[in-house]
Amino acid sequence: MAKRIAVVTGGMGGIGHAISRELYDHGYRVVAGYSRKHEAALEWHSEQKKAGYDFDIAYADVTNFKSCEEMIAKIESGLGAVDILVNNAGITRDHACCKMSQEEWDLVILTDLSSVFYMTHAVINAMKARNYGRIINISSINGQKGQFGQVNYSAAKAGIHGFTKALALEVAKHHITVNTISPGYVATDMVMAIQDDIREKIIAQIPMGRLAEPEEVARVVSFLADERNSYITGANIAINGGQYMM
Repeated sequence: MAKRIAVVTGGMGGIGHAISRELYDHGYRVVAGYSRKHEAALEWHSEQKKAGYDFDIAYADVTNFKSCEEMIAKIESGLGAVDILVNNAGITRDHACCKMSQEEWDLVILTDLSSVFYMTHAVINAMKARNYGRIINISSINGQKGQFGQVNYSAAKAGIHGFTKALALEVAKHHITVNTISPGYVATDMVMAIQDDIREKIIAQIPMGRLAEPEEVARVVSFLADERNSYITGANIAINGGQYMM
């Protein structure tokens, strides 16, 4: 039996890297999406292959509808149908609302929220035709509770779960599940680069007293991607060490 194909946007970043490896370890054929420079992507791909992870990689500008369509079309023609889509791509451009530029607002909304629609739109009709699919959207604790200086990011991440719930209703009859994962603070390179005293203040707000590991998020992705988990849809799974409960 051919392996199911999983596409992970932002598949080379901190959380995306862990998701790509976790899905690969569970027997999926993983396509790690990227929008960085091609040279950097090829270097990452080579490093992963040396480590035993024979990923496929694919470029898309996730802020561009046509680019996302072209990425999926190339995957489908070259590898086969996409069974699992993990919408993980995201950025931050933090400023208080009164100081935030339109460019900072637009770029975060396009990258973090519009990309979820663009990528999903590119795969959903084929999933419906096959009566199978898994859509997993990576949101954030800050989409649930808000965060100072992140009106753009918090709005985008809150919008992701609204998208999840509406789409879950649309495609349930086609045996497609759609779910959200909302991580708290994760020990990625970006978070570990935060000034030590500021990072310690963040950790002090977490009841479990530590940051999440990227692999802890990845394991929930693989759980939701499993074809045996066909009755969980429209859910938002928080992974935040108790920092925010609702």
